[in-house]
Formats: sequence, C-alpha cells, structure tokens
Amino acid sequence: MAAKTILMLTGDFTEDYETMVPFQALQMVGHTVHAVCPGKHGGEQVRTAVHDFEGDQTYSEKPGHNFTLNADFADVRGEDYDALVIPGGRAPEYLRLNPAVIAIVQHFASAGKPIAAICHGAQLLAAAGVLSGRVCSAYPACGPEVQAAGGTYADIPIDQAQVDGNLVTAPAWPAHPDWLAKFLQVLGTRIEP
Repeated sequence: MAAKTILMLTGDFTEDYETMVPFQALQMVGHTVHAVCPGKHGGEQVRTAVHDFEGDQTYSEKPGHNFTLNADFADVRGEDYDALVIPGGRAPEYLRLNPAVIAIVQHFASAGKPIAAICHGAQLLAAAGVLSGRVCSAYPACGPEVQAAGGTYADIPIDQAQVDGNLVTAPAWPAHPDWLAKFLQVLGTRIEP
C-alpha cells in the first residue's frame, strides 16, 4: 500500500468523535493526515462538541476535547493531497461560507479523488455543488440539503456507510467502523493480519 496524504477540513464545534477517530485511525494505518481550519495555523486548537443520541428529537450537544491542528489552512493546495475528510458537527454550516473551502471541496470532486464526509459534512458537499447525480448519506436533518443540491439522500441505518464512486458518506459517528473501512477500500488501503 502506498501511503496517502489526506486533508481534513475542520473548525470550531466540529463533532469530537468525527474528528478525532478518523484523524487517529488514518494515521494508524500509515497515512499522513493534515487537519486544518480556515483562519488558524498548525499548533492552534479548535473546540469540538460531542453530539449524542439520547432519545430527543435531535442530538444533544456537550463540550468535547480541544483538537490541535497540525497544518496551516493558508498553505493548503488540493493538488498536494490524495483524499479529503469532512467531519460533521456544526463546523460545516459556517465552513461552507468560505470560498476557499468551497474551492478545495470542488477540487477533490472534479479530480475524482476520494472524499469521506460524515453527518453534517454533507452541508459542505451541497454548498460546493458536488452532489448532483450522487448518492449521499448524512445526518437525517441534512437530507433535504442533499436533495436540493441534486443528490439522492441515502436514508441508511446510523451505523452504516454509503459508497458512490469516490464518495463515502455516513449518518453519524456510530458508523465509524463501516465508514472508515469503506473509505480505506476507496483509498486502496489494504490491512492484512
């Protein structure tokens, strides 16, 4: 397996698990992951939030860990990366307002590079205009945005993931095992006993 260099777009109040788990797991299998946030530099932190499913009409939110970025957003060039990861949480709702973020997402989509988005990460895909004709899962409240962007919303169990070519999506962090396994397949990563 050739190690890949992966870009993770994050920001304040990104979902804790959806940031920490893929960041660590992708490194564990030998990939390099650069976690960036617009307006911040490597060594600075973003605040995360823990979104849990406790029987309410939507998720609850609790403070998460501070997550330390390891690269500068200003230095990001899509051409330097093999794949993109977009965690959910509240960060995608404001990251989608940044034209540079939108351009990065569009680069990965137009180049056919692997993209993994989970939960509210679909908001960024929709805003970038890259879902037309695609099947995409997301947190159910983002389903209308997927459809408005010309995509087909995949209403799948919360612990499952959806693959449409280079796009790997899932409803929320309970899907991590399936989402990450499918993303590794799309990346061409083989894990052997």
